[in-house]
Amino acid sequence: MRFGVLGSTLMWSADGEEVSVGGPRVRTLLTLLLLDAGQIVTTERLIDGLYGEDPPANATNALQAQVSRLRRALPGGEVEFHPTGYRLAVNWAEIDAHVFARLAADGRHALAGGDHQRAAKLLKEALQLWRGPALGDAPLAEAEATRLDELRMTATEDLFDAELATGDNPSAIAELRQLIGRNPLRERPRALLMRALYAAGRQAEALEVFEEVRTLLADELGTDPSPELAETHMAVLRSEPAQQSRRRALPAQLTSFVGRADERDYVAALLGTCRLVTLLGPGGAGKTRLAVEAAGTLDGEICFVDLAALAEDDQVAHAVVAALGLRDAGVFSAAPTGDIVDRLATALEDRPVLLLVDNCEHVITDIALLVHELLAACPRLRVLATSRAPLGITGETIHPVSRLDAQAARKLFADRAKAVRPDFVIDELLVDRICAGLDGLPLAIELAAARLRTLTLADIDARLDDRFRLLSRGDRTKAQRHQTLHAVVDWSWDLLSPDEQAVARRLTVFTGGASLAAAERVCALPDTIDLLADLVDKSFIEVADGRYRMLDTIRAFGAEQLLASGEQDTVRDAHLAYFLELVQTAEPHLRGQEQLGWISLLNTEHANILAALRRAVQTAPSTALLLAGELASYWYLRGLRAEVAPIATELLGKIGTTPPAELSEEYVLCVLVAAVVHGAETPWLLPHMAAARTIVFAQTTPPRLPYLVVLWALTAGPLDVPDDRPSESYFDSSGWLQGLRHFSAGWNGLFTGDIAMARDGFEQSLVRYRAVGDRWGMSNAVDALAMLAHWRGEFDEALRLTDEAISLTAEMEGMEDLADLTCRRAFRRLHAGDLAGAHEDYTRAEVLARRTGIPETIANAQRGLGDIARLQGRRAEARRYYDLALAGSRADTVGASGVRSAVLVGLAHLAEGDPMRIRQLHDEVRATSHGLYLVAADIAEGLASLAVLEGDGDQAALMLGAAVVVRGTEAVGDTEVARTVAGARELIGDAFDAAYGRGLSLSRTEALSLAGI
Repeated sequence: MRFGVLGSTLMWSADGEEVSVGGPRVRTLLTLLLLDAGQIVTTERLIDGLYGEDPPANATNALQAQVSRLRRALPGGEVEFHPTGYRLAVNWAEIDAHVFARLAADGRHALAGGDHQRAAKLLKEALQLWRGPALGDAPLAEAEATRLDELRMTATEDLFDAELATGDNPSAIAELRQLIGRNPLRERPRALLMRALYAAGRQAEALEVFEEVRTLLADELGTDPSPELAETHMAVLRSEPAQQSRRRALPAQLTSFVGRADERDYVAALLGTCRLVTLLGPGGAGKTRLAVEAAGTLDGEICFVDLAALAEDDQVAHAVVAALGLRDAGVFSAAPTGDIVDRLATALEDRPVLLLVDNCEHVITDIALLVHELLAACPRLRVLATSRAPLGITGETIHPVSRLDAQAARKLFADRAKAVRPDFVIDELLVDRICAGLDGLPLAIELAAARLRTLTLADIDARLDDRFRLLSRGDRTKAQRHQTLHAVVDWSWDLLSPDEQAVARRLTVFTGGASLAAAERVCALPDTIDLLADLVDKSFIEVADGRYRMLDTIRAFGAEQLLASGEQDTVRDAHLAYFLELVQTAEPHLRGQEQLGWISLLNTEHANILAALRRAVQTAPSTALLLAGELASYWYLRGLRAEVAPIATELLGKIGTTPPAELSEEYVLCVLVAAVVHGAETPWLLPHMAAARTIVFAQTTPPRLPYLVVLWALTAGPLDVPDDRPSESYFDSSGWLQGLRHFSAGWNGLFTGDIAMARDGFEQSLVRYRAVGDRWGMSNAVDALAMLAHWRGEFDEALRLTDEAISLTAEMEGMEDLADLTCRRAFRRLHAGDLAGAHEDYTRAEVLARRTGIPETIANAQRGLGDIARLQGRRAEARRYYDLALAGSRADTVGASGVRSAVLVGLAHLAEGDPMRIRQLHDEVRATSHGLYLVAADIAEGLASLAVLEGDGDQAALMLGAAVVVRGTEAVGDTEVARTVAGARELIGDAFDAAYGRGLSLSRTEALSLAGI
């Protein structure tokens, strides 16, 4: 039989024919029993549901009469009498409300894990079960109907969420507007509509939706928008990809959540009042699952950080950076952006994020220090940790996760048993005894239930009893719970075939899961794919998105077996060989059309690659050097150089300064990666830099690893090709290297003031990079051409090119670079006189820079906002922004110094009428700008503006001419420069042209000297 309550209450026979239920009272009774199928529903509850506050005189007899009628409709004896009530003995899978709830929950878990296709499929199946209002034949079950209606609404919203990510619903905007019309105060549909509009290129409409709901909530409820809605609004403002408006990177769960719903809700409630909650318990207790489920019930941004794969304590902060999607630096910069903990604090200081840090026990000291610092610096941050030991931080709330109670354990066992034996009939007494013998540990229960594929309940009970009697004489110093769990895994292991055991123990060398291809290569058995399927069936491994993974407890047990087998070195060598081959295959593709796909693949395998590299450093340094060299371009593009610099440093200590001749380029790249953290002038690194320089300048053929040229330029300066070696032959005729050569020529033109040479170089570079499909090269060349267009006064072209650079960078997921580019677009709008557009972009850039934790870019955006406020006459606001920018631009970098110089010029404008203050600022600009070749012309124009304020029109005109010499072109159409020119002409009249001419007649060296460079 099948039963339906999502609409009127119906029954169908096994062949799909509708079966008559009876009158209204009988349908109500059936509905009430179906809601708690398999459970005893008390007589009092049934009477209340049937008659409400006006029961008949002999309500118990009246209920018995309705039960008799229902039994005639259900001749199979499904309605059972118990002393306290009645029980409907049917499976949950036969009732549409329970099927709906299961499908909706699974769909939401798939959505949280990023599996949008699967989520959409499950949620559509769930919603198709509805035929009308919930519990239409049980009007007094109002609370249960309300719960089901809320689940339906949530599932509908989840489906829209999944469809927006996949792009499978072209009518989403219209349907969401209808949904909002029926539920005007519900906020999530508004956030979804904003995302849909933004994805359709209708950003202005998306922002209007936010303003409408903000006004409505204030008027109707007196509240502000929810964090999710506010976060979506900020995502639209900062032009993030629409699907990134809400990060909920929780791992997808492959099974239903059984037995701990109340505990899940309790943990979620704790997070509403406590900023640090630690779930404490032994391996296999279900800490991770409980944490994921509790987090999944919350709104807002969630970041999941799995620390299980970490090999060293000092990588904890890097793991959080990676989970947040941050880089150690943008691809335009030569070094990481400051201390990584400060960077995290900057990225999180104003964001309502839940940080879920899983498996903390083996890095407990470092994660405790990091969490303490972040919680102190980020008032809107919450942390949910899972660990076998407390973090020991003031304010930590500990929730012990121990055994399931008897009822929950029985439910879990039955659920997992039905997954392998659909015809499973529970023997409560036997199942309770088995679960008690397993101490109620979820992992142990799941492993035992999986054995029902080949064993009976009695077999399991007997075998566990024998095993525990044997093990009770073992090591009494270990916790009983640990003995029990180890015993269950050990018992399950013994039931595997020898080949299954071989695959299971060999899989333990993988970190972060394994693809099928990797598993087949490393496990090295002819029928590995079938054996993997068998291990999935037996709950030894899980499979999701084509990747096989083990629970930590099983993996630890399997690692013991691998060590005992004597295969460990052989299997780890195979693991290293596979990932070396993968990286070598990927390296050339990182510079072409398939760049994004290969970067994504390496991202997926990053933990495995690092594990292979660390082992090679210890056992085969030459192989490690080869692997590190092949990875250098990936590390650069992904902003991971600071994370891997400690490994490179350790490797250099083993290699020395005389690498194998065939690995000379790999050695140079390893040195450059180490220099990212330590600095090229660090004493211990100087011999390595000298050896690397000898190798680089002795090369007569194009490099095998072309990113050597890029990283050398960023670390040690441009690579000057000796006169006896034509640069054309050195850089080869390949498209990518030719693009790099032309790009370098473009920058040489900028440094020498030859704008024609610069433009030609960048244009030729763009042609080559477009031909090979490298987005990194294209974005760099396009951004440089945008700068030249800005200088020529072609602001529409400059903005078009900047938008193209932003689009290319977004494809590379370079959020740090998006912040920089948005700042540059704001700067170009400001100088074109579009103050409103500049304000919008500077605001976006500041938000994005805060999200990615880049103080220098935050300061630059604040400086721009200060300029706009000053130009609009809001002097107090301008000074506030300038003070913020000065405080945030303390890093000793060209960019930070440029920001300080620009701020000082702005402050001088605010100090108009105070000649001594202006002179002081004038001197500070000169001191600050020393060595800033890239912004020399801007500095010269700033000094000209200061001269106007001082009343020295002659000096202003001279500096304006010098700026033209430095830049190589006039700043045509630049409203800021136009103001300075007008001010100087007003001061000295016709003498302006002569002074300006003197500036133009300076050599470039003289002009730079005049600007203090």
